[in-house]
Amino acid sequence: MEKLALLGGTPVVKETPKQLFKWPIMTQEDEDAALDVIRNNRFSGVDITEKFCEEFAQWQGVNYALAFTNGTMSLAAAMFAIGLHPGDEIICTTKTYWASIVPANEFGAKAVFCNINDMLSMDPADIEHRITPKTKAIMVVHYVSYPCDMDAIMAIAKKHNLLVIEDVSHAQGGLYKGRKLGTFGDVAAMSMMSGKSFAAGELGMLVTNSRAYYERALAYGHYERFDEAHIKELDGMDSFYHIPFGGVKGRVNQLCAALARVQLKYYDERCAEVRKAMNYFWDLLEGLPGIRPIRVDESTGSNMAGYYAAQGLYVPEELHGLSVSRFCEAVRAENDGMCGPGGNFCLHKHAFFYDYATTPSDKDPSLQKSVDTLCFSIPRFSYFDKEWIEAYAAGFRKVIENHEQLLEGDTHTEQVGRWKGTGNEVR
Repeated sequence: MEKLALLGGTPVVKETPKQLFKWPIMTQEDEDAALDVIRNNRFSGVDITEKFCEEFAQWQGVNYALAFTNGTMSLAAAMFAIGLHPGDEIICTTKTYWASIVPANEFGAKAVFCNINDMLSMDPADIEHRITPKTKAIMVVHYVSYPCDMDAIMAIAKKHNLLVIEDVSHAQGGLYKGRKLGTFGDVAAMSMMSGKSFAAGELGMLVTNSRAYYERALAYGHYERFDEAHIKELDGMDSFYHIPFGGVKGRVNQLCAALARVQLKYYDERCAEVRKAMNYFWDLLEGLPGIRPIRVDESTGSNMAGYYAAQGLYVPEELHGLSVSRFCEAVRAENDGMCGPGGNFCLHKHAFFYDYATTPSDKDPSLQKSVDTLCFSIPRFSYFDKEWIEAYAAGFRKVIENHEQLLEGDTHTEQVGRWKGTGNEVR
């Protein structure tokens, strides 16, 4: 047995090479674009933003794209676009970042939570029994870059005449069976804040093929574009132009739009490099007990986009019941701090939903699957560097092969009750 670093042994990785994990990748071209905005005071206005929206729509393969201040604003605009009203219900997985569903409260709608499958993704088998006469839409979240089963979800939506919003904040540019995520539902929205795979400072995007939904999104928060020149058929709202229906100034500042234009040019090739690195990492750990990869079979035409918030699944019973917290603690000691318990807390356990803004689903035992599923963060490599990837994988392997050393000192118990504020959030 090899002594683990947590217990006084020698770590596998002693110092993290910063360039290997640096993201986003910024070059002189990004800096020049930003400086043009700064030097010419082009922060406000929409000329740069409109160019980016045109380019993004073409890249996404949709008719319309609209930029907002952030992903939360774009998700709210998507809800307004489909006409979410007081009393409506919207189905969403409980394991996601709050912005996927909290904006529904703004429109007087209620969240109805459903379960996840083994990949932390929306479980289509758990949707239909949650549909009621009040159900308006399904919020699909491509969580930690894993594409949801859109064939099954869209079939359910069609059967019950429901609308579909896709939250693509974790999976910009990702594919499901050869088709880009965000093109299946009626409308899609996504975050491009500084930590995302597609990172442009602080920015959100809404995409759709519907002219009506696009114009309603304009009406929600783009007062300077919500005018007679843009409006065609707005359900009788045309006489109210120039005042945003959402009561918000939702346009993105053009510094972020300028950065986004440059990032878009190189995004696909950079994500392909990330996927090459991540797939090699998981290949090195194939077959080890206690862990499972969250990744797709790319031969199907699907992919993991830019592997945002890369995660693995943890199976404690295969490691003599070792807690995920103790496991991560040991891996961090081997790999210079690179690992931790992963995922978001389950929203239905938070007081906001538990007591205030949801249907009474907290006591639904079927949601326990979402609570009990354990996951952990893994290194997310920006480049393919064979030697370093092998080193980080070796740190995981060392802990797994010597995990029995950790059992005696494992005082962690995994708490699955109501949220107490751990701060461990995948945004």
